[in-house]
Amino acid sequence: MLLQKRKIIASLFLGLLLLLTACGNTTTSTTTNKESESADTKKVQTMNGEIEIPINPKRIVAEEYIATLIVLNVKPIGAPGLTLENYYLKDALKGVASIGTYGKPSTEKIIELKPDLIITGNGDNYEALSKIAPTVVIPYGELKDAHEELTYFGQLLGKEQEAKDWLAQYDQKIADAKAQVDAIIPADASFSIIEDAGKKLYVYGDNFGRGGQPAYQALGRKPPAKIADEIMEKQWAEISEEMLTEYAGDYIVLTSDTRTLEDFKKDPIWSSLPAVKNNQLYIWPEERSWYYDPTAVLAQVEELTKWLTSKK
Repeated sequence: MLLQKRKIIASLFLGLLLLLTACGNTTTSTTTNKESESADTKKVQTMNGEIEIPINPKRIVAEEYIATLIVLNVKPIGAPGLTLENYYLKDALKGVASIGTYGKPSTEKIIELKPDLIITGNGDNYEALSKIAPTVVIPYGELKDAHEELTYFGQLLGKEQEAKDWLAQYDQKIADAKAQVDAIIPADASFSIIEDAGKKLYVYGDNFGRGGQPAYQALGRKPPAKIADEIMEKQWAEISEEMLTEYAGDYIVLTSDTRTLEDFKKDPIWSSLPAVKNNQLYIWPEERSWYYDPTAVLAQVEELTKWLTSKK
């Protein structure tokens, strides 16, 4: 009888031991999973404070900076319709879904895409977008050139080496183009970046598209001295045709979708400008001048270099 009781007690003890062991294993497993989950994200500092983002995001919706993502071999799943029409990226963006109007994306469309990261240049949309997925806001113009842009996103997305490799090639191509232009165009020749918008004219600085980045940043050219400080600080100015003589440089890079070189040569005001008289006016459409991402800038540099070196 005593032996039987001892067997029962031993069996109960063994069962309790197995139960405790099982519980211990469950706790360990849960802890490991939590560590694994935290290891898949990282904290980054943004204009909206510190936020947690995926280390390797798979489903990025990008309202801005799409070209830089493509350069880093990161293809977004959604982007604004206007961005998808980027002259320099049409093939690379095939299959990317439209999220609606540039600057005013559709939250419904973004929700449908189930992003794990949202990138935008518009802080006004942060509250709505951040409820969908972690949202990084980099305001328009904050990243001043290709180096700042590629370096920032290389660090954000863990693509530092890809960014360095691309920038090394970019720098070499820019240096070669600049050397070609410098060999032909006088160092003191002034350049103006202008847009013909029908009844309005706009003049731009070095970080507002329309050719400012390739002409001023990449090729190192300068605007007319008397308006240089104003235009580089404000980055854009609306002017009348009567003010053209103040803002027109020796060379003019002009965006126009409606008028040709012959049209400007026949215009009484434009035809009086030295740049037009000397055939130093370059006209290109908005679809080629509007974009200012690193890929576009490199292509624009090559285009302007070809034009400028033809002046030899």
